[in-house]
Amino acid sequence: MNVFIAASAILTLIAILYLGATVRHLGRRHFLRAGGSAATCVATGALGTAGILLFISYLGYERLTDEQLVGVIEFTRASPQEYTARLMVDGELDRLLILRGDEWQLDARVVTWKPPATILGFEPVYQLERLSGRYSSVDRELSQPRTVHDLAEERPLDLWSFARNFPKLTPGVDAYYGTATYVPMADGARFRVTLSRDALIARPINDEAREAVGDWGQDDDVR
Repeated sequence: MNVFIAASAILTLIAILYLGATVRHLGRRHFLRAGGSAATCVATGALGTAGILLFISYLGYERLTDEQLVGVIEFTRASPQEYTARLMVDGELDRLLILRGDEWQLDARVVTWKPPATILGFEPVYQLERLSGRYSSVDRELSQPRTVHDLAEERPLDLWSFARNFPKLTPGVDAYYGTATYVPMADGARFRVTLSRDALIARPINDEAREAVGDWGQDDDVR
């Protein structure tokens, strides 16, 4: 991690030095040299800025241990096939989100590391990505409006999105979705959601949730 920060800082410093050189060359009317200095300034400045923004994005993600508690979600029935989902994440304000359908699913953005990126000392991280509802009936799924809520924080440059879109520029960075299977919604049902290295796990924690899940998951786990 310290290596990454130092590299970004050095690139930014180089950009500042070349900016000064560009100004000096312009003052002496050495336009060709000024153009070369300006091009180097822009290139190193862009790399340094991108590195800093990616590091800030990394800091905005939650650290991922072997199995991390993501939060608790509770459902209140508002009308037939419409529920209010209360998403409770430690350290954040509760979110009340309307979901239509019979089942819910939570997705997360997950970033893990492999050589050569592991030498930078980064830890696996995650961020909640979306909460969606689904009808159990295919006909209703095709004909009724679906509900999907964006949970990810918008940033100028997001680490997960950058790694997904430019894999050749991010060797050693593995960005993927951690996703729980669709789980039934029910009035009063409450679930604890955890994230392992490969999947979100929803565990019913009250009678309403256990009754809704029934035989869906072994040992009350729904992945």
